[in-house]
Amino acid sequence: MIDLFDSFFMGGTVPLKNRIAMAPMTRTRTSDGDIPNALMATYYAQRASAGLIVTEATDVAPSSKGYAMTPGIHTDAQRDGWREVTRQVHRHGGTIFLQLWHVGRMAHSSLMPDNEAPWGVTAERADAAVFAHRPDGTLGHMAASAPRRLSTGEVAALTDTFASACADARQAGFDGVELHAANGYLFDQFVNSVLNTRTDRYGGSRVEDRTRFLLDVAAAAVRELGPGRVGVRLSPFGRFNAMPADPLAEQTLLYLARELGRHGVAYLHLVYELMPTENMEVAEFTARHLDHALLAKVRDAFPWTIIWCGGFTDRAGAQNALDTGLVDVIAFGRPYIANPDLAERLRNGWPLAAAARSAYYTRRDAAGYTDFAPYANDGTTTREDLQ
Repeated sequence: MIDLFDSFFMGGTVPLKNRIAMAPMTRTRTSDGDIPNALMATYYAQRASAGLIVTEATDVAPSSKGYAMTPGIHTDAQRDGWREVTRQVHRHGGTIFLQLWHVGRMAHSSLMPDNEAPWGVTAERADAAVFAHRPDGTLGHMAASAPRRLSTGEVAALTDTFASACADARQAGFDGVELHAANGYLFDQFVNSVLNTRTDRYGGSRVEDRTRFLLDVAAAAVRELGPGRVGVRLSPFGRFNAMPADPLAEQTLLYLARELGRHGVAYLHLVYELMPTENMEVAEFTARHLDHALLAKVRDAFPWTIIWCGGFTDRAGAQNALDTGLVDVIAFGRPYIANPDLAERLRNGWPLAAAARSAYYTRRDAAGYTDFAPYANDGTTTREDLQ
């Protein structure tokens, strides 16, 4: 029986000290120029007891930016900033992958170079909001702008853009990368059979065409970093960011599982259906239980590691998921905000702290970010100096 605290080799290559992953979470704490900073290095180092840390989504190019104050990996300064993050995480015994994204149509023109239109699979605008600088200079949610349809040549060129980002991630000291193909961003927009109405080799009714962009990038990433050091995040039934329900979602998921495994991808990071909770200024999400019958098909199709991110909040739920034998790693999201030592708390049965939602995003200081203390076994909390 697999235990949550057993070590193993992810994708047969990368050693993890336990089966706990810190899920990627946008925290909007970068410095000017979308540069990772010392505060971010402290934040990730505090959480290095996770078996795997997956960073917040990171822009591969200026055109991929959809939210204010998110980091990039396309300038020297950004790469240097991330190098300090990886140095601190490795100093504390952690393993860290960089999550790479392009938001596609999920952007406002004010975030784009020269105020251009966002880049879309088609010219259809997303009926959704993004976090950007308002005309009055404040930060807040604004409706996504109408995108322009990418040409066939531009889609092909983005494969090289992602390959360059993988090279930069390696130079910054990351142990690998995760391609963000979930939650309504560019890869997900291509994969969706309802949204993707293109008629070129990147779209249409054929699953081979709708998934071509993601598979091309995955293959390029593996060539750049080697087998075992590339993961892919998928939300096969997700409706977040105005994604339409896809009647071919299961067929596409199983096709991707087979092909990504064949391309040498180390893990699939599955998010099961994310739906926004009503009346939330900052959307929260709930996750439906993963269909075990479908997951068994994914397990048969994909030969390597499967990570399940599904609203887990305690050790019992995570262990029950591992006991199915269908997944290898459990990803925790929001519990990691207020519990930098989440792995130790789960192992020892210590109580979990809770973070106020108001502190999740858009602050420049440590409040709600690095000021959560680890739990001491005498029942008190202490602060660790990770500088």
